[in-house]
Amino acid sequence: MSVDHIQHILIHTDDVEEAASWFEENLGLMRGAVPDFKVPVVWLYVDDVPAIHIAPFPEEGETQRFQDRYLGGRKTEVDWGSGVIDHVAFGCTGLAGMIERLDTHKAKYLKRQANAGDLFQLFIDGPNGMRIELNFAAAEAEAAGIKPDMTAAQAVAAE
Repeated sequence: MSVDHIQHILIHTDDVEEAASWFEENLGLMRGAVPDFKVPVVWLYVDDVPAIHIAPFPEEGETQRFQDRYLGGRKTEVDWGSGVIDHVAFGCTGLAGMIERLDTHKAKYLKRQANAGDLFQLFIDGPNGMRIELNFAAAEAEAAGIKPDMTAAQAVAAE
C-alpha cells in the first residue's frame, strides 16, 4: 500500500465566501458539487477533481457536535490556524496567464527559480495567512521571458 495523491485540503475560516472567492479569482478554481454533510462548506475544484474544501470554524451547537463526532474531536483554540502547514502546492501550466491573472487581482506573490533550473515557482499570499505555491516547468518561464525575483542559489548564498 502507498499514498497516491492528496485528495483535498480543508480550510477553516471566519469568512467562507471571501476565502472561496480568493481561490476562484486568483487561481481559477471552480465551485462544484458538495455532498450533504450537514455542515456549510464550499468545495472548489480543479477541473473535475475536488481540491479545497472551505468551511467556517465550528461554533458551539449542532454543527460543532456533528464535526466532533464525524472527525473524532476538535482542536483547541490555540491549535486553529495553519499549524505546521506552511503552504499548499499545485502543479500548473500556463505561467504567463497565471501571472496576468494574479496581477489583475492585485495578489501579492514572489517569483522563484528552484534548483538547477527545471522548476519555476510562484509563492502567493493566500487567504487566512496561507501561502500557496504554484509550480511550473522552467521552460515556460524561459519561453515567455519571465525572470525570477530570486533563485534557490541566491537564497542560499545570502546567508
